[in-house]
Amino acid sequence: DQAWGLFQASVAAHDNHVAYYGPTEVTGHPDDKWGWAVQLALSIKNIPTGAGDVINISGVYTDGATRYNFQNLAGGSYSMFGSSGIAYQSVGFAYAPDTVFTSAGGGSSQESVKTWGFRGAYTHNWDPYWNTALYGAYAQAQFGSLAKTSLCGVGGTFVTGVSQAGVTGCNPDFAVAQVGVITRWTPVKNLTFSADLNWTHLDQKYSGTVGYAGAGATAKPAAVYELKDPDTITLLLRAQRNW
Repeated sequence: DQAWGLFQASVAAHDNHVAYYGPTEVTGHPDDKWGWAVQLALSIKNIPTGAGDVINISGVYTDGATRYNFQNLAGGSYSMFGSSGIAYQSVGFAYAPDTVFTSAGGGSSQESVKTWGFRGAYTHNWDPYWNTALYGAYAQAQFGSLAKTSLCGVGGTFVTGVSQAGVTGCNPDFAVAQVGVITRWTPVKNLTFSADLNWTHLDQKYSGTVGYAGAGATAKPAAVYELKDPDTITLLLRAQRNW
């Protein structure tokens, strides 16, 4: 940590201790599997655009420790809906667990899910009370052969409550890209108001159409949906008081 900025390297270990193959403990469970994550981060200070301006960037790789990449800004589970010209609506599915295992054939060991990603932001201070940050992020999840075979192979289930009849491509790998801008106003010390506008794009690898059974949580009816890469825009307004 110097006047010019900060360089950081970090590692983490994660013990994947999972539940049972069946509904009760007598069915057994896979052995624990250790996952890990490594991250590099760089902060550049004293840039010529203004006092206090800063550029922050970081990159991460995980193996069986997905949450160190898919954090609050980019969640690990998606079921996003949109418009479609060939079906009732479109839908994009994505899931990012730490590991995958199956109960078939007496039960498998855990297979880790690998992810990588990076994020960066530039913050400019307009004056002592106002600043704006432009940020972006990209993350990708990659599944192994066990996950792809059990989800997409012969006799696979694809997604719970979904018919595979119209699926032309099945691959659980996916990527998430995000761009956002946040403006903060601090009228007095320890009181900040902010407005955060964010665009998220889900690049999922499924294609075709599916017969979706519907879900009460989304209020979507049972119908045929097109598998499509969705986009979403969110606006978060926040007031924060520190003591």
